[in-house]
Amino acid sequence: MLGHTERLEPSAVQRSSSQLTGQRRTRSTRRGIRPALAGTAAVLLALSPIASSLSASKVKIFRMSGAESFLEGELDGLSLDPFGVLQLADRVERAVQLEQPYLLSAVALGDDWVVGTGNDGEVLRLGRDGGVERLFDAPEDQVLALLAEPDGSLLAATSPDGKVYRIGADGTSEVLVEPRERYVWALARDAAGRLLLATGNSGKLLRWDGEALETVFDSDDSHVRSLLARPDGSVLAGTAGEGLVLEIGADDSVRTLYDAAQPEISAFAIGGSGEVYAAALASEGSQVELKPSGSSSSGSSGSSDDGSSSSPSDAPADAVAAGSRPTGFKGARSEVLRIEPDGSVEPIWSFDQETVFSMLWQGRLWAGTGMDGKLYSYRAGQMVLEQEVEELQIVAILPSSASSPAFATTNAAAVYRPAGERRPSGSATSKVLDAGAMARFGSLHWQGEIPQGSSLSFRFRSGVSPNPDRTWSQWTGERSAGVGRSGELSLDGLPRGRYVQWQAIVTGGGGDDPSLSTVELSYLQENRKPRITELTVLAPGQILVPSNFNPGNQAFEPNHPNRDGIFTTLGEGDESDRTKTLWKLGYRTLQWKADDPNDDQLEYRLSVRSAGAAPDTPWLEIADEIEDSYLSFDSTVLPDGLYRFKLTASDRPSNAEQGTEIAERTSEVVAVDHSAPVVGAVERRGGAFEVEVTDALSPLRQAQVSIDAGRWVDVAALDGLVDSRNERLRIEVPEGAQVVLLRLGDAAFNATTVDLLAVSPADGTVAEGRGGRGRPP
Repeated sequence: MLGHTERLEPSAVQRSSSQLTGQRRTRSTRRGIRPALAGTAAVLLALSPIASSLSASKVKIFRMSGAESFLEGELDGLSLDPFGVLQLADRVERAVQLEQPYLLSAVALGDDWVVGTGNDGEVLRLGRDGGVERLFDAPEDQVLALLAEPDGSLLAATSPDGKVYRIGADGTSEVLVEPRERYVWALARDAAGRLLLATGNSGKLLRWDGEALETVFDSDDSHVRSLLARPDGSVLAGTAGEGLVLEIGADDSVRTLYDAAQPEISAFAIGGSGEVYAAALASEGSQVELKPSGSSSSGSSGSSDDGSSSSPSDAPADAVAAGSRPTGFKGARSEVLRIEPDGSVEPIWSFDQETVFSMLWQGRLWAGTGMDGKLYSYRAGQMVLEQEVEELQIVAILPSSASSPAFATTNAAAVYRPAGERRPSGSATSKVLDAGAMARFGSLHWQGEIPQGSSLSFRFRSGVSPNPDRTWSQWTGERSAGVGRSGELSLDGLPRGRYVQWQAIVTGGGGDDPSLSTVELSYLQENRKPRITELTVLAPGQILVPSNFNPGNQAFEPNHPNRDGIFTTLGEGDESDRTKTLWKLGYRTLQWKADDPNDDQLEYRLSVRSAGAAPDTPWLEIADEIEDSYLSFDSTVLPDGLYRFKLTASDRPSNAEQGTEIAERTSEVVAVDHSAPVVGAVERRGGAFEVEVTDALSPLRQAQVSIDAGRWVDVAALDGLVDSRNERLRIEVPEGAQVVLLRLGDAAFNATTVDLLAVSPADGTVAEGRGGRGRPP
């Protein structure tokens, strides 16, 4: 007579471990609460004097400091110094405003400027007094390049039917060179006085000696885009396609100095010590269309989707310009390179969003960009914002007698010149700042230098939509920030909202120039309830442990009993971010997912009660102050039956008691079953047994037989499946068998084994059913 219970090692437990890899896990504890330190790059969690009137555990700070953060907003009349400090910009004045929208090229001619336009192909002379004189009206649509000659004449390169015109000082004009190329992108004179032409679509560098036109270099790229003739007789050429910087020697030898990640070299400038600067582009705003829609590579003069002058005149009306930014390109839109006289090349600056259209050396390197019409200079190893104008692109920078250059813009076409003095005032408007939820705004703290006689003031607005619209509050009146090196303002009266903007107004006066280096704005999110998105009850016996736990056998014993109640739970783990699944008979595990709209730290409480209990029946606490996203506990303290579990999530660790929010979620009905299946009536008919098997709570999952200590063999139910709480089994038994062991297991992994010969009479009558001597877990 044999009878015993045993532990099953279900394959389902082993398989489930892979499903839990990577689960977020923090340290479970019932002692103490760690402070929340969560944050993002744009939000600095801090405790500061400006937060004294708010709940210190939840105050967050928008902090703007340095060039990158200020450039995300809008500047008007302010520039950035090499250290990212805002100060009043040099004043520039719009000397000439043109009716034509597109200005493609510009050059200084004596005391005046000459510009080439797009869509109408005009060459205009602009006087310093604002007068405009038309010098030439080309048959072609675009004047892409201009070159001033020593005798006062001009050379103008046109497209899309590429030609070079000579415009005399007396107003006469003639075709000087007809290269039979679609585009002439740049003109230059080499050291010998010969005319160089950078062309496309064939990508050739051509040379005109006054009588014959010859090809100096035929590039594999579609365009030779830019040119610079050096005093030593060599020439630098930039291509569009592969983005190569080429050096053509005085003997016409060619070598590649640099292969840029960006596909276009748009501009050159020669520095004060013989070094050369180059701009490499991968931009939708480029004038070169490397991948036009429905045609071969082409140039451009219209307006692209992003507002730049980059829509080919001969492209279909519905063509979409791609510029020189390849599909999928992830790098910076512009990169500035420094080329030393020995040919070595070094990137010195990159613009993630700006397109460098033009460069000039005047005391230092200057760069004109789009898409927001910004003029930068390179100082102390930094690109410093000097000017920002309302026109979209600065396409040419022109020398001037002042410390800063003049410059020409397009979209719309204008020429600006330095006024030789500081602007009297300027403003900086922050980008729209997102609090992540409805919030109350507390204080603003600033740092800088506001001397006596100068002033700094702020105004604010807030809203619920991400873009300022008529649903936002109106700008508040200006609030004086005082003078000195720092100060603070209360934001009382500013309506609550999810989004906020500030605007600083800086006014000069007295001796020293004012500056602004840091702005911090505090806010307090309205506390919102946590969200429990998932509550799962794992299979009986499954437990979660830290992934680095490696016991000698696959059973995790508790570190210590729970002395606060009857439930024994798994003890404190480590700070591992991963878990794995093991097996422990009699244990149950609940696992959950939860988050908090305020990014608060959460703690959890787990409770249980009978599934049939009245609604006002108290819940029995299993554990509290849980920081993990799961809990494994010894369920043998619960009698067999049906239960529900309740998970409560609280944001108490991150909030004062009066501000705590909680969320609750109740599990589905869970069977707690520690009893093995029971063998009922057993009937022997000839060489077979028919056995009735029942289980109080769980369906059967396993029925196997072993005859005379032979291997275990699955037993079939009469209905075909062993899958319910009541089954009738048929077992074939050979004549003369001495021991017939029936092993049964249920879905709760309770198991029992009985000897059928010990419970079945030999004459074939039905015997009283009995269970094996099962050992409950």
